[in-house]
Amino acid sequence: MASVDEPAHDTPFRLRALADCGGCAAKSPPELVSLLIETAAATGLTNRNALVGLQPADDAVVYPLNDERALVASIDFFPPVVDDPNDYGTIAAANAVSDIYAMGADVVIALTVCGFPSVVPNSVVAEVNRAAAALVAACGGAVLGGHSIRCAEPVFGLCVIGFVNPRQIWRKSGALEGDVLVLSKPLGTGLLLSSQSHEYLPAAVQVMRETNHAAAAALRSHDCGPHAVTDVTGYGLLGHAGEMALQSGVDLVLETPLLPILPGAMAAAAAGVRTSAHRRDHLNLPSVDPTILTILQDPQTSGGLLAAVSNNMVADLETAGFVRIGVARAGSGRVHVQ
Repeated sequence: MASVDEPAHDTPFRLRALADCGGCAAKSPPELVSLLIETAAATGLTNRNALVGLQPADDAVVYPLNDERALVASIDFFPPVVDDPNDYGTIAAANAVSDIYAMGADVVIALTVCGFPSVVPNSVVAEVNRAAAALVAACGGAVLGGHSIRCAEPVFGLCVIGFVNPRQIWRKSGALEGDVLVLSKPLGTGLLLSSQSHEYLPAAVQVMRETNHAAAAALRSHDCGPHAVTDVTGYGLLGHAGEMALQSGVDLVLETPLLPILPGAMAAAAAGVRTSAHRRDHLNLPSVDPTILTILQDPQTSGGLLAAVSNNMVADLETAGFVRIGVARAGSGRVHVQ
């Protein structure tokens, strides 16, 4: 009989069966995150020298090193979204480096955050780590260490460090009236993971394996750059657009006919498929079609970059794979769905 270190090759280990929920659907609810940020601020766990920290919170922290370089740091990990260890490691790494790209930075080094139950074969854990290291290397960085433990549910991710010019930091707080909203990846990964559709899930996995490296490069190719950027992950497009609107002090209008949606996701939403992170309060949007609202709320694992840009950038960004999904207009920091 095969040991735990040598699983049978024809029987993939079922990582998903060990987790209550997977991917960015496992992200803590916004109210808990807000409480943690408030607690840290109230107890003085802030640094006045940080260029980007907790007030307001963004996708990563930014700390100046000199006039030309600032350090960008973020950490992201989650339970498995798939059974295949290569896919799990790649997706977790792609998701982790996304926060660095959302700040306009380059990926330099990463440390692994690795926790698995003892029943998981060592070879599976090793493959998860190997796949993550390969993705970081493809981004121009390197995994230089980390920490591993035994725990009840598997979790894996990275602490990622990058560098950015302090004058070229992207924040989620800079959207301007008249900006166009663009998105670099289609929506629906959470729904397709929950549905476990044999027909449509492979496309979702492929999207999650892709990094936002090329999307960030396309945004960086314009001298004026984007006005605001964030990545769309556990709070769905609606939640992350809401953060951008509130911090920017403008209203964002999402035009639902323009939304890029993965094949099968709309059908899954219409059939009643929901993720563990689905919010039933409808976020005060009772007039929005429930199927569309489910898409907007869908937690994206390794989702795309949402950017607010000048109109003259849109054509080039569309060529690079971005999709126009709405506009910014004068307002008080709310999201409207049309």
